[in-house]
Amino acid sequence: MYVGLCGPSVEGMTQTLEHPTAIDRVQIYKVSPELYDAMMKLSGASAKDVDPTIGELIKIRASQLNHCAFCLDMHVADARKQGETEQRLALIAAWEEAGNLFTERERAALELTEAITELHHGHVSDEVYAKAAAVFSEKELAQVIAMAVTINAWNRFNVATRLKAPRR
Repeated sequence: MYVGLCGPSVEGMTQTLEHPTAIDRVQIYKVSPELYDAMMKLSGASAKDVDPTIGELIKIRASQLNHCAFCLDMHVADARKQGETEQRLALIAAWEEAGNLFTERERAALELTEAITELHHGHVSDEVYAKAAAVFSEKELAQVIAMAVTINAWNRFNVATRLKAPRR
């Protein structure tokens, strides 16, 4: 189902509308394959040279904040396949209270992801940005920002079109 980037594979994308009053939603990947292809390219470019563990943490945290069940299901499964522990997966939503369970780089990526995802609170503060800039090179920081922006775009496509996680 999943091709290893931020977005779902075409084969795994089916809309399941669980609410009887829900209307049919557009299936963006079908009506605009060039948009889907562009998103997949952006996903690949943003993930390049980013530690896969940090990448999955970014995708999971943004998906939690955006209530994207499809992406959460996908990226938690991917993180497990990469060897992520159940304890860390369970505590991503409370990473600030998890002590040193997450590394300094992981905490900086999570905090930056939250700031990017929750722009309705204002902007990415200088303090949050400085923490990330202190632990990531400029190139890494650009990639982390791009990953957070990209998963936010996927989340918004999937939530807007009511794409649901498949039942297992």
